[in-house]
Amino acid sequence: MFSQLSPHEVDARLKSSTPPLLLDVRQPEEHQFAALPSSVLIPLGELFLRADELEEWKNADVVVYCHHGIRSLNAIGQLRHLGFQKLHNLAGGIDRWSTELDASVPRY
Repeated sequence: MFSQLSPHEVDARLKSSTPPLLLDVRQPEEHQFAALPSSVLIPLGELFLRADELEEWKNADVVVYCHHGIRSLNAIGQLRHLGFQKLHNLAGGIDRWSTELDASVPRY
């Protein structure tokens, strides 16, 4: 199971007493240019091979994001196949985060 969350919904969850973990599946240069605080970077092309790095996340709430929300949906499919249960897609990706929630996050 997974859900689509707006930037405002993700922000509210991040401010809660049990914030979700953040997984960025973009490329390193994208992450370096603009990223959400405390996010872990594992590029989509490396996700399946590096999934063991996320083993302790299997039962945690995880928000997956990318630039526009497409790669993150692909990542969610891979993670579901590996047994992850509580996955959420940042709808519109970091670009939507920047336009709707935090203009200090650079757009590209």
